[in-house]
Amino acid sequence: ELMTGYTMLRNGGVGNGGQPWMLRWSNRIRLTWLSFTLFIILVFFPLIAHYYLTTIDDADDAGKRIFGPRTGNELCEVKHVQDLCRIRESVSEELLQLEAKRQELNSEIAKLNLKIEACKKSIENAKQDLLQLKNVISQTEHSYKELMAQNQPKLSLPIRLLPDKDDATFPLPKSNRNCRLHNCFDYSRCPLTSGFPVYVYNSDDYPFGSSLDPLIKQAFEATVRTNVYVTENANIACVYIILVGEMQEPVMPKPTELEQQLHSLPYWRTDGHNHLIINLSRKSETQNFIYNISTGRAMIAQSTFYDVQYRPGFDIVVSPLVHAMSEPNFLEIPPQVPVKRKYLFSFQGEKIESLRSSLQEVRSFEEEIEGNAPADYDDRIITTLKAVQDSKLDFVLVEFTCKNQPKASLPTEWALCGERDDRLELLKLSTFALIITPGDTHLVISAGCAMRLFEALEVGAIPVVLGEQVQLPYNDVIRWNEAALIIPKPRITEVHFLLRSISDNDLLAMRRQGRFLWETYFSTSDNVFSTVLAIIRTRIQIPAAPIREETAVEIPHRSGKAAGTDPNMADNGDLDLGPVETEPPYASPKYLRNFTLTAMDIYRNWNSAPGPFHLFPYTPFDPVLPSEAKFLGSGTGFRPIGGGAGGSGKEFQAALGGNVPREQFTVVMLTYEREEVLMNSLERLNGLPYLNKVVVVWNSPKLPSEDLLWPDIGVPIVVVRTEKNSLNNRFLPWDEIETEAILSIDDDAHLRHDEIMFGFRVWREARDRIVGFPGRYHAWDIPHQSWLYNSNYSCELSMVLTGAAFFHKYYAYLYSYVMPQAIRDMVDEYINCEDIAMNFLVSHLTRKPPIKVTSRWTFRCPGCPQALSHDDSHFHERHKCINFFVKVYGYMPLLYTQFRVDSVLFKTRLPHDKTKCFKFI
Repeated sequence: ELMTGYTMLRNGGVGNGGQPWMLRWSNRIRLTWLSFTLFIILVFFPLIAHYYLTTIDDADDAGKRIFGPRTGNELCEVKHVQDLCRIRESVSEELLQLEAKRQELNSEIAKLNLKIEACKKSIENAKQDLLQLKNVISQTEHSYKELMAQNQPKLSLPIRLLPDKDDATFPLPKSNRNCRLHNCFDYSRCPLTSGFPVYVYNSDDYPFGSSLDPLIKQAFEATVRTNVYVTENANIACVYIILVGEMQEPVMPKPTELEQQLHSLPYWRTDGHNHLIINLSRKSETQNFIYNISTGRAMIAQSTFYDVQYRPGFDIVVSPLVHAMSEPNFLEIPPQVPVKRKYLFSFQGEKIESLRSSLQEVRSFEEEIEGNAPADYDDRIITTLKAVQDSKLDFVLVEFTCKNQPKASLPTEWALCGERDDRLELLKLSTFALIITPGDTHLVISAGCAMRLFEALEVGAIPVVLGEQVQLPYNDVIRWNEAALIIPKPRITEVHFLLRSISDNDLLAMRRQGRFLWETYFSTSDNVFSTVLAIIRTRIQIPAAPIREETAVEIPHRSGKAAGTDPNMADNGDLDLGPVETEPPYASPKYLRNFTLTAMDIYRNWNSAPGPFHLFPYTPFDPVLPSEAKFLGSGTGFRPIGGGAGGSGKEFQAALGGNVPREQFTVVMLTYEREEVLMNSLERLNGLPYLNKVVVVWNSPKLPSEDLLWPDIGVPIVVVRTEKNSLNNRFLPWDEIETEAILSIDDDAHLRHDEIMFGFRVWREARDRIVGFPGRYHAWDIPHQSWLYNSNYSCELSMVLTGAAFFHKYYAYLYSYVMPQAIRDMVDEYINCEDIAMNFLVSHLTRKPPIKVTSRWTFRCPGCPQALSHDDSHFHERHKCINFFVKVYGYMPLLYTQFRVDSVLFKTRLPHDKTKCFKFI
């Protein structure tokens, strides 16, 4: 029943016949009532409440007011509002403070605006002053140029003289044997600015070429191909050269045939003037076939001359060409120390004509004084030397007969005995080597004597030449008395006393000079040919060709990063060194003595070097590199400097050394893939006085990062790319280096500006030395009998590391192009020892130790990555390097010193009234 009723209601009716309209009406009444009720509640109730509350607050009893407004103190007494009160008070105070600050800032802004206006006015005034100064400078420069033009004549290159091919107007000498440069040489073909062009005939184009010794011809052709003076344009040549010997006897042409072939040379011009005939000898068997040939006005260069044939100042005595196609092995050459060897002197030779007379009793000196001189001094020489040997006062070895068949020789000449290796072994044991000149006084030099001289110099035996009439090789430009003893034959009885009286220092000096002469002018075919050309060029006073500079292949890089913004980079030091140079980069003046120095001090230029490096060891100023080292005209050179006037130092520093008013240096920095360290080092150079340029030698095959921003330090930074990773690149003579002074510095070196400035000023007073900061020394290891490298603190030093050192650019040429290649090869092998090699070179040349400045012993920057020197094998390699370099040089060239340079008033306490001097130190 219940379910049925529910169904009926849901269907809208009551029962089966319910009325649905009644339900709909009931629902509408309900909704209307609900809406009216909600309206009453929401509208009238708030109004009534508001009226009621306001009526209560109007009551007379103030203490019964509940909802009305109250005073501030009463409100704050309410506990939950106290925090809000505190916040309000704090905010009010802050607002007051901010308002005060705002007013202060407004006043400061007003003041700054006034200052800005004043600065703008100052800038405008400064611009006007700068413009006026520029005008004054421009006018001064113009006036200076006018004064220079008035006081100095205009100098331009002379017109190139090219005479006619026939040279019909050239005067003829009375006799070809009277030829000298003034009457047999055509100077018009050799202008001063010509560069000394030389034309070399091809011997294969002429019949006598097939008779030449193949080794000599091959060595000569190889030398000609690499010589800088050789030209293929015969029309502009100054000298014409033809090689005619050494010839092989079976196919040697007749003298008349050779004479006809010489006269038929295309540029012989009837008399052969400006021609040079070279007859090289590889053996002691002399072929003087030119003696019977008419050579006209041609010069002759050979090893054998008769007095009627030799024309002093015109012909050239050359050394034999022993090492025709091979370089000498420096490791096989005996060391120059110990000074004294097993034998005091030695001699081996045989002269058939003198054997019979050597057994006869020699006449007394009384008979000679009476006028009965012996027919041949060789007999007296034999007897005297045998007496010295028999006396056993000293170990000597003299043999006047050969154990085997003697070498072929000229009449009255002492023939060589044995093979070359056997002779060298004997000379290695001899302090002196006797060389007896031929008995025929008309024979001024022979190939046999030249061969004995060559072998003695090669192994360090000091030559003792018996016979003052001899013409030794290159005798007109070499002072032989510095490397050999030339004694007249009548003094044979005094020879023993003379040899024993020479001190060890003099013996070592002569042996060192002999080694220099042999390595420079005798040792190779290139040296012989270059020396011959150098003699002719020096005689006619033409400067040498400029030495080659290394072309710098620059790596493009971006610069613009402002340097010096980091206060940690500020490294100026606290030492006031007086006035400094604040000018822009200024290159060293070009070497201006090219045309005068060639004609001055010829002997000094050719003789004063103790090693194979064409440099004066004792007076290394205004150097000339003989034998075609070609340094003149390269833009650099040593110049003497003078001291400053006064005593305060102001005049000296203002002149920077007196004679050179302006000079700067170039920093050469070697680096390898350490960009951050490099950038920091470059930034430390910002504002460095006297700095001309920075050359960064990028030693890595990997180029620097493209996004790397290089610092702007006020001078150019040139990044040079190298062909290979080599420490020798540090000393290449880059063409970007335009100053004489070079500061070689590592990329992690940390030096203050005042230290660098002081080192540079010291170098300017000792330009031939290495001047630097970290000192090292060598020591002799007695147990192992070898040299050691030592970096401990000591009271003496013999080396200054080139990781922070000044040296002259001249040494860069010598290190790269003249120093033995074996040394550079060892540097590449160990990737080490380049600084030791440079110290060896400079000490060998100057015979002076380096100069250490300041008390600094290390120069590495703190916190930098470890370098190669931290490797455990580093010192072992340096020990090996020192011993190897000693073998190459033949002795230890390093010299000890206890000398260190500091400023004049270093740690000097001065009264207050005497401090004027200090600021110029």
